[in-house]
Amino acid sequence: MTRVADALDILRRGTDEILLEADLEKKLNQNRPLRIKAGFDPTAPDLHLGHTVLINKMRQFQDLGHEVIFLIGDFTGMIGDPTGKSTTRPPLSRDEVIENARTYEAQIFKILDPEKTLVMFNSSWMGEMNAADLIQLAARHTVARMLERDDFNKRFTSNQPIAIHEFLYPLVQAYDSVAIKADVELGGTDQKFNLLVGRQIQESYGQPPQVIMTLPILEGIHSGAEKMSKSLDNYVGITESPDEMFGKIMSIDDEKMWRWFDLLSFRPAAEIEALRTEVANGANPRDIKFRLAEEIIARFHNQKAATAARQAFIDRFREGVLPDDIEEQVITADAGGTKWIAAACTETGLTASNSEAIRNITAGALRIDGEKVTDKNTQLIAGKSYIIQIGKRRITRIRIRK
Repeated sequence: MTRVADALDILRRGTDEILLEADLEKKLNQNRPLRIKAGFDPTAPDLHLGHTVLINKMRQFQDLGHEVIFLIGDFTGMIGDPTGKSTTRPPLSRDEVIENARTYEAQIFKILDPEKTLVMFNSSWMGEMNAADLIQLAARHTVARMLERDDFNKRFTSNQPIAIHEFLYPLVQAYDSVAIKADVELGGTDQKFNLLVGRQIQESYGQPPQVIMTLPILEGIHSGAEKMSKSLDNYVGITESPDEMFGKIMSIDDEKMWRWFDLLSFRPAAEIEALRTEVANGANPRDIKFRLAEEIIARFHNQKAATAARQAFIDRFREGVLPDDIEEQVITADAGGTKWIAAACTETGLTASNSEAIRNITAGALRIDGEKVTDKNTQLIAGKSYIIQIGKRRITRIRIRK
């Protein structure tokens, strides 16, 4: 396998789409550092793991010897990205943009190599444009093409307002690629339209069109497919404490764990496949999830903190270390020497009824010794103690007596 083929294998992993992959292969064969662009509007001051899916891909490009440009959209941030919005989004003030930009710069180097990262602000060139320049830029795209974008089309056909400045956003983002002379632009799947506009605008300025790579949107820690979002309180912040990060990562579904491995882990694909095989052969998914949590925490803190967080989690959820004000409850097993989990929850007051306990199991909210319970027929065994938790606040230790 050639060096370019190796690079393509690395870059394909975790991507949703590469347009056009043949163009990327040609650019890689030019044997020069490519200019890799990813833009971030400083609309929120904190990064979470969902943001790092894209930043991880930037790091892969760095490791392959390419130039990474972390573009802070301080100019576009004052327009407000309309992507996916059903209404016009209020723009940020200049002070808000600058303050949020500072926090981005401080956080990205937890992943990117600062010696190989060029941080740029698009106000550097957009701030130099006059009204005539902006009109000339706008003349390179049509309203008909702009209305092909799904969110604009839906708002137009439902008679919801679209402000003129919202049409400027994709054009300004596209012109950023012209100013940077980007070879590749990265973005989430929701950015595909804007990235394609970048290809078109580059060609109109006589530049080779950039390759676009779209990255999946990472789902949050709760059950379901909702994207990770601070507003939904289903996120893992990269500046959170190791213990908080570990607990949140361990709360994800076992099946979702593999998607997180694919999008967040730096382990080789073959190693992840070997972990899948371990689970298929009977390994406890919880122990594999430990490895994911440790890897992520070590990246944003250090290995010592990751190891300590793992031990703290084990102490709390496997050895029965509970807050001082929670006492062990003792309940009696049924005739067969076991106790139905739903009945145990009701008897100890964790739930008001067996049906409530079943609803929590179905929702993925009930855990035994830190491990999510998915089987509503689970039986607790006489002679053993268990830590049972529902949500964040309802937790108790139960001992089953014969």
